[in-house]
This record gives sequence, C-alpha cells and structure tokens, in this order.
Amino acid sequence: MDNVMFCYQCEQTNGGKGCTKMGVCGKTPEIANLQDLLIYQLKGIACYGKAMLDNGKEIDKEVIHLIENGLFTTLTNVNFDDGAHIQLLREAQSVKENIRSQAPEGIYPEVALYNLSDTKESMLKDAVKAGIMYDQDLDADIRSLRSTILYGLKGISAYGHQARFLGYNSEQVDSHYIIGLEAIVNDNFTVEELIRMTMRTGQISIEVMRVLDEANTTVYENPTPNKVNVSVKKGPFIIVSGHDLKDLDMLLQQTEKKGIHIYTHGEMLPSHGYPGLKKYKHLVGNYGSAWQNQQKEFDNIPGCILMTTNCLMRPRETYKDRIFTTNVVGWEGIRHVRVKEDGTKDFSEVIEKALELGGFEKNEEKKEILVGFGHNATLSHAEDIVKAVKEGKIKHFFVIGGCDGARPGRNYYTELATIIPKDCIILTLACGKYRFNKLDFGTVAGLPRLLDVGQCNDVYSAVRIATALADAFDTDVNALPLTIVLSWYEQKAVADLLALLSLGINRMFLGPSLPAFISPNVLQYLIDTFQLTPISIPEEDLKTSLRQHV
Repeated sequence: MDNVMFCYQCEQTNGGKGCTKMGVCGKTPEIANLQDLLIYQLKGIACYGKAMLDNGKEIDKEVIHLIENGLFTTLTNVNFDDGAHIQLLREAQSVKENIRSQAPEGIYPEVALYNLSDTKESMLKDAVKAGIMYDQDLDADIRSLRSTILYGLKGISAYGHQARFLGYNSEQVDSHYIIGLEAIVNDNFTVEELIRMTMRTGQISIEVMRVLDEANTTVYENPTPNKVNVSVKKGPFIIVSGHDLKDLDMLLQQTEKKGIHIYTHGEMLPSHGYPGLKKYKHLVGNYGSAWQNQQKEFDNIPGCILMTTNCLMRPRETYKDRIFTTNVVGWEGIRHVRVKEDGTKDFSEVIEKALELGGFEKNEEKKEILVGFGHNATLSHAEDIVKAVKEGKIKHFFVIGGCDGARPGRNYYTELATIIPKDCIILTLACGKYRFNKLDFGTVAGLPRLLDVGQCNDVYSAVRIATALADAFDTDVNALPLTIVLSWYEQKAVADLLALLSLGINRMFLGPSLPAFISPNVLQYLIDTFQLTPISIPEEDLKTSLRQHV
C-alpha cells in the first residue's frame, strides 16, 4: 500500500501485474484514486438498492443512470478529467442520500455508510485512507472473482449507455448493476457463489448486447454489406471515433450540405453498413485504424476529431485544439459537447473549427474494404453456407477479433488470419479487425472469406450466426467446425468473454496475455470447465483448431 495507485483492469497493465505509479493508459494517480472512490460510492448505493429490491421496491432510473455513467467513466481510456469525476462523485453522494432515505432499516456495510467529503483534496485522502484502492486483505480467489464481476459490469455499462441513448434499456440489466455491485462487497458470498454471479454477469452481457443490437437495428435498420473508402478526399472534414451511432447520426444531420466530409475511425467503421447512416452522401469513408494509433494518425491533421466513447489517448499538443469529446468521455482542457435537456447536441463548434482548418488538400487514390455482415446479412446466406459445408467447400469457421492494443505480440492475429486455409471463413469484429481487415482474403463458395460482423458488442451477432448454424446442423455450437480467437484490452472484452462462457462455449483462445486479475485457481477453473486456452504461436493454434473438429 506504499503505491500511489493500483490498477490492473486492462491487458497492458504494467509488468502484467498492475500500474502503481502511473497508468499505462495515461491515467494519473489522482484520476485512479478518484475512480476508485467513485466505484466505492456506487457499491454503497448498490447496498441500499439491493435491500430495496429484496423488499419488492423499485429503483428510480436516476439511480441506474448514475451507476451506469459512473461505471462507464471508469472504464479504460474513457475519462481523464478530474473535474468530471468530482462532479460525478457529488452526484453519487446525492443519489446515495436519497436512496438511503428510501431503503429499509437494517445493518449495512461500511461502504454504504461512507459519506463523501466536500473537497477534492479530502476525497483523495479519504480514498487512500479507507483502503479503497485495493482489496488487499481478501483471499486471492475472492478478490479475483470480485474484480472479474466488476470489470464485466464496466463493459456492460458501456453497451447499456449506448442503448439508453437511443431510448432502449433492459430491466434485467438495470437490476444487475445493483445485484452485481452488492455481491462484490458482500462478505457472505463464497467462491462458488461468486462463480455463479460471474456467469450471471455473462448472461447479462448477452442481454445488454441483445438490447443494443435491437436499438441499433431498429433505429438505423439491419446492416448490409457495403464497401467503405479508406482513403481521404479533398476538403474540410470531421473524424468520428468511438462507438455511438446516435452521435454520428446527429453530426451527419448537422453537417449536411455544409461541404464537410465525415469519416469514421476505430470502432465506428461498422457504421457504414447501417442504411440509416450510409444514406448520407457526405459520410465518405473511414480514416486511420485502431485506437492505439490515434496519436500518430491525428498528428497535425487539418480537421476535427469527435470522441463519442472510449478509446481516448492523451491528446498531443499538435491536435489538442481540434479534438472534442462528448458523453462520458473527457480529458482536462479538451472541449466537451454536452447533451441538452431534449436529448440533442449542438455540434456547431466542431463544425466551425472543421471549416476553419480547411481539410485535406487533395484526394488520395480510392481503396475500399467491405463491412456490414451482421447476423441478419450473414444469415441471409445461411442455406448457401450450410450447403457449402456439407459439400466440403467450407471446412471451418474462425472468429478472430476483440480489442486491439499496442503491446508486442498482437501480430499473432495478423499471422493467424493469413495462414488460415482458403476453404475457411473468418468472422471478425471490434478494433482487433484492423490487424488484417485491409488484406485481400478472396472468396470461398461465392462468399467473402472475411466477414466483418461489426463492433465489440456484435459478439452478439457472432453468437446469433453460430447458434443458427448449429440449429441448421442439428447440433450445438461446440460441435461446429468453429474456433473463437479473442484479443482483449479493456473491460468490454471482459464482458464479451463472460458472455461467451455463460453460453457454455468451449475451447476458445485468449490473448495476447492473460488478465492480471485472474488468480491461478480461477484460471484453472476456466481451463478445466471451458478449456479456455492462452494463445501460443499461430501455426500450432491453427493445427489444434483444425484437429479438434475433424
């Protein structure tokens, strides 16, 4: 506890053990401790909320909204602004006081009774003094499972936030924020009960992805295959990064006929498959690649960047004047676009800056990649796929995707994709796709060999595709000639992994390294129960995959 901070929630945590002086992500000890304090406050709120649920009382949506925003704010590479954290902490104290007045009388743990100090300095002292930074005295397996549940909830909150912004939510998800947070401070929970809660969190992850899929496809229609230009065009422009389709939609509406080109970036690439978005002619393409390259790719560009969700890196001085944030994203000194009471946003400041900067001076030679193979589009070819498998034209399916990152070893995913036999189909999703999505994989049985199913939340699409194929072959997913190879970086990937485990999917590969918060005993449980396997070298993992499904 001599450390000024402790965080091990992401894959790139220092030394594979934990960041103790400065976050690899750029998070300072001050921000880390404010985030720990915020999570502590949310746990306290959950204790009162769980008591209310147990007594048949409803939880006000204001409470759920605060918990969801608080969890999302603490997810890796989302918010580095101390002012935003102070504001959230004060809101959390107000919510806690209100829910405390409604909760039944009883004996509550210290985390619920804790009252926030008034000043930032006092908050930081209290965070350290209360031992909020790390559950150091816990049994290693209890601590590991509590951390896994918490990080799963953080991932779920990101998806829940996106769905709620479009007017969709799930009562199951809303209740589980309360139930899950209370479980990780309840000292009566055994290892076995925490394992069950971990699997329940995976089930809730499936549910929140289902709701987000419903929101996106209802508002913007089901994605369809679409070629996306990945070169730049002459003229003023705005790059939209993150995941939030509604922000992109509002910006497209406000920039129509203004002579501004809109590019997607990172995980916004799948937006080009949605009919409700690709109808805009000035949505001209995708700029750059995955999140970890943004400092280089945004360096001195003559246009603006809008960050709608994670993943934000420390902005360089060369583009600090032209990057904007919105939703729960933030960095001290960066201009923030707030949502108005009617649910809309005014992007005029971004638009004016883009026009002022002038944009690219010339067109690049056009180059295109293919997106839009969500479950609806892919399953429209289900009969052809089943026929091709039965005829031996398609031998195996690989799902290769997840979070990308900068740590050495991620070339594994590129190398694996390129050595997969030509009679196999690759489904990809999330920003991990940037490791190989500009390569030409050709076709098999009349279908593209590389099918981009969407964002990280579109693990749901991959599951829908897999279960539909299993039904067609009158078997289960584990009996399909299917291999899932996941790359992880942050907590949405944790939620995705728990979702797949909760469905009983076996023999998945995970990399580039294993989570620091997984204890040896918990890891052994995952290996024994689900045959979860760390990646090794592409050639060996490919042989193993093909041999398992002969």
